[in-house]
Amino acid sequence: MSTYTQIYYHLVYSTKGRIPALFEDRREKLFHYHWGVLKNNQCVLYRINAVDDHMHMLMSLHPTIALSNLIRDMKAASTTWMRGEMGFHDFPGWQVGYGAFTKSYAEKEAVIQYIRDQQEHHKTISFREELKQLLEEAGIAFDEKYLD
Repeated sequence: MSTYTQIYYHLVYSTKGRIPALFEDRREKLFHYHWGVLKNNQCVLYRINAVDDHMHMLMSLHPTIALSNLIRDMKAASTTWMRGEMGFHDFPGWQVGYGAFTKSYAEKEAVIQYIRDQQEHHKTISFREELKQLLEEAGIAFDEKYLD
């Protein structure tokens, strides 16, 4: 028998110290870089977007890949690439943690739209408020002191 899986993750992570370092004019290349890392790990990217201080993506995880290892590798590789090739010399790196929220096939299109609308969304809500809302919706216990 073959292996059949459907493992969608809505991933969220920010720049270290929430420093606004994800410049709009360079984001497209940053998105392509992340897509390449995911593709090299047999994962599928459905949508990616960012604002100045954080990124969102919806991706499916290959069943042989550990999520924590993928994110660690993606952050390390993109940091090196951003500071070197892309000229993000002031990029502080990524925060230590991340948010990973499993999503069902039925939620897929709504999450894609949510990620697509990040620029509009953040005109009215801060990243801290957004993260808190995502954690609460997922039923994840958290300490607010770690949201900053």
